[in-house]
Amino acid sequence: MSTNEQSGSAAPMRPAVVVPRTMEEVLSALPRHLAAVHHVSGAPDGGAQPTITGLTMDSRQVRPGDLYVAVPGTGRHGADFTAQAVAAGAAAVLTDDAGTALAAPALSGSGLPLYRASPVRDYVGPLASIVFDSQPADGRPILFGVTGTNGKTTTTYFVNALAAALGKSTGLIGTIEIRAGETVIPSILTTPESPEVHGILALMRERGVDAAAMEVSSHAIEYRRVDGVRFDVAGFTNLTQDHLDLHGSMEEYFAAKAALFRPERTERAVVIIDDSWGRRLAAEAGVPTLTLSVAGAAEADWTVREVRRDGLGNTFTLAGPGGAQLALRCGLPGNFNVANAALAAVMILASGFGIADVQRAVDEHDPFTTQVPGRMQLIGESPAAIVDFAHNPDALALTLDSVRIEDSDSRVLVVFGATGQRDVSKRPVMGATAARRADVVIITDDDPHDEDEAGIRAGVLQGARAARDAEGLDCEILEVFPRAEAINRAVSLARRQDVVLIAGRGHEVWQEVKGVNLPLDDRVELAAALTRHGFSVRSGNRIES
Repeated sequence: MSTNEQSGSAAPMRPAVVVPRTMEEVLSALPRHLAAVHHVSGAPDGGAQPTITGLTMDSRQVRPGDLYVAVPGTGRHGADFTAQAVAAGAAAVLTDDAGTALAAPALSGSGLPLYRASPVRDYVGPLASIVFDSQPADGRPILFGVTGTNGKTTTTYFVNALAAALGKSTGLIGTIEIRAGETVIPSILTTPESPEVHGILALMRERGVDAAAMEVSSHAIEYRRVDGVRFDVAGFTNLTQDHLDLHGSMEEYFAAKAALFRPERTERAVVIIDDSWGRRLAAEAGVPTLTLSVAGAAEADWTVREVRRDGLGNTFTLAGPGGAQLALRCGLPGNFNVANAALAAVMILASGFGIADVQRAVDEHDPFTTQVPGRMQLIGESPAAIVDFAHNPDALALTLDSVRIEDSDSRVLVVFGATGQRDVSKRPVMGATAARRADVVIITDDDPHDEDEAGIRAGVLQGARAARDAEGLDCEILEVFPRAEAINRAVSLARRQDVVLIAGRGHEVWQEVKGVNLPLDDRVELAAALTRHGFSVRSGNRIES
């Protein structure tokens, strides 16, 4: 087991049939710049070529016939687990210089071949693509990729729903779940490791999936999880402060996102240009690019116009080149969800669907009213009780703005925290953001990981109190923990005309504390609190836990 693998030991999705290839055939299909794979020991020079029928980096997931790729992890090297891979039926092992010495003793006497390449991570995606035949020239799904700080999950769900409304069999890879036709499994990572990605894409091909949408996180690009994948259309939502613990600066964060928009990764792009990063990306993208604006940027190819409130959501017009127009409705609140729906529509159009067909699908199936688990999910209506994934300053600000009911005596009560072992600079910013936009701010725990919970809360509280005192804000600030008690406190303070927003965790059903995963689902806790205090719970909610 390689310790950099966080995907667990559950069997990954793979196609039922994989065409066997010899190791020589697999290696000969690699791109020219990845040709430097060296045979170290084992069968090829003096025996039969190993036959490869799968690939993994996780010794717990090895199946007979797999190529086990042993990569360096954060604590241990994957080559430390070569014996487990061999016992599970690995046909060959590929590792780097450091891994060669670690793997050799486990392979001694086995006759299994050992190969070396550096850096070995560069080879994983392309090899997985070859082994699983995940993206052949014909017979594969149209593949949509969505990146950006906020909105990836909702946009991929909207792309998926619109493609289904157009009569297509669909697939989905993202933060919440993985779908391949009728098969659905929960996700562990926003974007799985590259062997899993290619296995899933091959399974979709095998099952006749017509169109698939994938969330592409900056971690996925940085850690090479989408290597060997080529998208038909890549979409960009926005870029705001997040993940600086990984990237170090906004410039590095932008560079990670921008890497998706190179010719080797995508055929074409759709970019929202309502922030400076989007405008820069559109100018620098190395592929044909359509631009989109919700804020009315005159230079955009597609613009959102005539946004009107419609219940919780909005109706709007999407205007494009040559007088093209779509009349659309988004059932989720907030202009940011208008942007997500508009991006999904333009991405579908960019892939080749006709505008008349898209309008007909929208009129008949209302795809942008689809419920996205843990994304502006309405648990109760009186008070309006909402669970959302907003976990950075910009997302929290947009979400709080979207739930404010103007010209009423409705109050906004928000419950949130900050994640441990992540960018500490955003904690006081999130506190200040909430203090400026909510009437009651309840600061609690998110996922503390191995960090002290009280210290995390203190950082958020400092920002909230400083903003309240410096700006004379009229808000109540409370510190309540554990999280379930904070949710209960918010509901106990709410009136029927108020809005209760539980932010930060969305669909998540586990809270990690000191290395232990504890069951915690904000939707379940919010529903229980509503019932406890005599309020109704909305029917028809999708809650997985």
